[in-house]
Amino acid sequence: MFNEQLLLTAVLAPTAGSVLLLLAAGAVRLRNALAIALVCVALACSLAMIPTVVTGKAITVGHWPGLGVPCAFNADGLAVFTACVSSLVSAVVIVYSLGYIRSYPCQNEYYFMVVLFLGAMMGLVFSANLLLLYVFWEITAVASWRLIGFFRQELHVRRADKAFLVTGFGAVAMLLGFVVLYAQTGSCDLATIGAKLGGQAVPDLVVALILMGILSKSATLPFHTWLPDAGVAPAPVTALLHAAVLVKIGVYVFARLFVVSLPIDQIWQTAVLVVAAASALVSAAAALVDTDLKRIIAYSTISQIAFIFLGFASGSPMGAAGGLLYILMHGLAKGGLFLCAGIVEQGTHLKDIRQMGGLIRTMPVTAISFLFCAFSVMGIPPFGGFFSKYMVLGGAVHGGHLWIALTFLVGAFLTILYLLRVFYTVFLGDIGTPAKEGSPVMVACVALLAGLSLMSGLIIGPPVQLAQTAMRHMLGFMK
Repeated sequence: MFNEQLLLTAVLAPTAGSVLLLLAAGAVRLRNALAIALVCVALACSLAMIPTVVTGKAITVGHWPGLGVPCAFNADGLAVFTACVSSLVSAVVIVYSLGYIRSYPCQNEYYFMVVLFLGAMMGLVFSANLLLLYVFWEITAVASWRLIGFFRQELHVRRADKAFLVTGFGAVAMLLGFVVLYAQTGSCDLATIGAKLGGQAVPDLVVALILMGILSKSATLPFHTWLPDAGVAPAPVTALLHAAVLVKIGVYVFARLFVVSLPIDQIWQTAVLVVAAASALVSAAAALVDTDLKRIIAYSTISQIAFIFLGFASGSPMGAAGGLLYILMHGLAKGGLFLCAGIVEQGTHLKDIRQMGGLIRTMPVTAISFLFCAFSVMGIPPFGGFFSKYMVLGGAVHGGHLWIALTFLVGAFLTILYLLRVFYTVFLGDIGTPAKEGSPVMVACVALLAGLSLMSGLIIGPPVQLAQTAMRHMLGFMK
């Protein structure tokens, strides 16, 4: 019973609790404290479920046979791992926001949407049926739409609308896939659908429709253009989009549906690998030539998400565990990069890296934090990103995808080039842009994420063990 309460609290605290932020709108300190508390409750409950799921047990809540939803929420290793990462990065983002967002209007809506955003992610990862999954999927779309257009300028609103329309198109396609699947099996419950398929592959039409939703949400080629444009949002919002919640939804649902629950033909796994490889190279090349700081980091996200797809679609237990580990390492490091970019933009009032330079003299903590997070994204040992990148590439080779792995190796090399270019231009250049460090709370948050990016590599055993345990649920469909 205690575990069931933890699961419900992890979902309901941020989703239902976000409404309390609107009621506390007149008391700024209370609202801020409540926002932090709601996110931390979700994190604490997710962490508290780890001892149960590492034993291979799952926690289930909700039985409503009359509604055709026999199991509403389910917490296994995959769900709990993803929930821990999302809530951890979201907690840091909320604290960072106390310094970043304090001078802007519409703060009540901001905190409401951020907490609701996390709540929708928690609900989605624990959903055990397609109906709930889709409901929470759409809640994230609405929250991200409002947050991307937070500054309400005409350009920002257009970019927010673009993100909403692209991901909305994918969501409609995915919903059609769910409808076809329901028509064929008579159920929305993932376990029931898998049992009724009896080991047969999901129909090609269903896979194609659902993949359109997954690829659009994860900003993967050819649906990738909305994510760099979303860089007009506040820095903590972009950190949420890229590191904690939004683009992670796509890869999570791919793992949940097509690796854990429902078998698909090998040709679809190969197609995902090819699309991911193309996405990794195209976005890395774009990052090499772009000059907008947050757009460069956004293109980096598109490239790194492709590595997660590589791990999950490789057909290898090592690759699958590496893909899950990549979610953690990318969340920490990419969240740190975007929050560092927020400090730089607020301090210089610039976006073009060609107009910046020498900031390490006035922003030493931010500069070192950026470098540490960049090292992790690059895959430089002993940072955590090295181990996740090694596992997904090794898993691809073990799965018989040597040429795909070599393509991603080129993408990994390009990652080193464009991130070093950004660090050199912004922090070591000769212009000497006048600026100063961000507020103490903002600097502390980026330093924390940089430290975690390093420590997660130095103490790699527990994260790898947890990822491997979570992936045991995947082994059924891996050949």
